[in-house]
Order: sequence, then C-alpha cells, then structure tokens
Amino acid sequence: MDKKNALRAGAVTAGSALMMQLMTSPALALTRDDGDDPGQGISIGETIGLYVVLPIVLFLVIAGLVMVGDKSRKQQ
Repeated sequence: MDKKNALRAGAVTAGSALMMQLMTSPALALTRDDGDDPGQGISIGETIGLYVVLPIVLFLVIAGLVMVGDKSRKQQ
C-alpha cells in the first residue's frame, strides 16, 4: 500500500510541476523595467574564465596561503 501512495504522490507532484511550467508565461521577460540598461554580452571564453577558471584560481590561492600558514606554525 505504501508503494501505491508513494507513486501517486510522485505523479501528483510531477503533474503539478509540469502544469505550473506550462502555464507560466515568459512574455514578461521581454518587457524592460525602468532603469534596465544591459551592457554588451560577454563571449564564451570570458564566461568560462569568469565562472570556472577564476573560482578555481581563487580556491588554489586561498588553499596555498592556508598551507603556508600552517607549515610555518608547525616549524616553531
């Protein structure tokens, strides 16, 4: 009986999510708001650099600084 209820609950959840997606209108995305002044788009290379490479580099720099600080404390 629990399997049947779980299947029913999953079907209802999936169905309601699908209906919400279908009924949502994306037409308002084309309407500009007051003060909306988008700039030029960025290229794929800039996007990858900004959202992939830069966080990895920052992580490595921070991890390196922590490791250097930890090693200096162990030597004393």
